[in-house]
Amino acid sequence: MRTGVDHGTNEIREGAALRRPGDRRPQVVELAASIEPVQDGRIHIEKNNAPFLYTLKATGEEFGAGIMYALEHGWLMIHESGTYVKLLT
Repeated sequence: MRTGVDHGTNEIREGAALRRPGDRRPQVVELAASIEPVQDGRIHIEKNNAPFLYTLKATGEEFGAGIMYALEHGWLMIHESGTYVKLLT
């Protein structure tokens, strides 16, 4: 099972496919950690989105679920505009 959204309940399903073995953080956090921040720790969302979609062959829904999971666990924060994230861990 992959990480995604259960459309019946709008809740995030937790799966292992988009996480590294032994690591609870989703790949979204791993990718954010590998990207050079531009200003004040900001990472443009598209710099995280593109490799997630094209390298990991994931879906936009999985990306959104990974972002939400990371936000809920305090690993990322997202600007209200949705244009950038900051790594908190």
